[in-house]
Amino acid sequence: MRLNTTKAIITGGASGLGEATARYLTSQGAKVTILDINAERGAIVSEEIGCFFVNTNVSDELSAQSAITKSLQYMDGINTAINCAGIAVGIKTFGKKGAHPLSAFKKTLDINLVGSFNISRLVAATMEDNTPEPDGARGVIINTASIAAFDGQKGQAAYAASKGGIVSMTLPMARDLASIGVRVMAIAPGIFSTPMLAGLSKDVRNILAADVPNPARLGDPNEYARLAGFIIEMGYLNGEVIRLDGALRMR
Repeated sequence: MRLNTTKAIITGGASGLGEATARYLTSQGAKVTILDINAERGAIVSEEIGCFFVNTNVSDELSAQSAITKSLQYMDGINTAINCAGIAVGIKTFGKKGAHPLSAFKKTLDINLVGSFNISRLVAATMEDNTPEPDGARGVIINTASIAAFDGQKGQAAYAASKGGIVSMTLPMARDLASIGVRVMAIAPGIFSTPMLAGLSKDVRNILAADVPNPARLGDPNEYARLAGFIIEMGYLNGEVIRLDGALRMR
């Protein structure tokens, strides 16, 4: 696979890591479809970079299937799926406001984990029809985990659980899809400069950046994008989770 022959759907592609990846892949000649629940932002980004946009709820089966069908029609095929759609909540299991709301826990898992699996399972069914490369490759799925899957902090029970699920399903999903020539990888980012951190003050962001061993800064979404591009082209990468965190181990 090469970036200039890539036909990718990117969930959460209207902002953050997903937007950076959409911009990078299109700049390398790939065809891209953005799937995002934010219709206004999705329309803006897709127009700016010259790609297709479908308003999508990744955790809803009908919405996801419709988005994949429309993407197939626009790009005449899909050989790459990158799942970046996600939310983060900061709520302790039990704190001053009482027990963690079950609805918030379920919503986090529904979008981050169930949504990623939903898109992955549906797009795999379309990749089976792709003409195989000489080594049998028909496509690649890249899911977004987090270092919180390994080093979850206070208030991250829901988020860490959702990302831990993505880590845990990477290898079995890669084994499941090996028979149709589809690889499955995951990227576990550290602390990145994305809209999830936009609400924090500059001082707080500087404190977070100082904890990163080397380089002592927040991650750039373009670094995630370039790693995703490398995974697409490096056909022997399969069934693995790559930490992208500047050696950060949260305490």
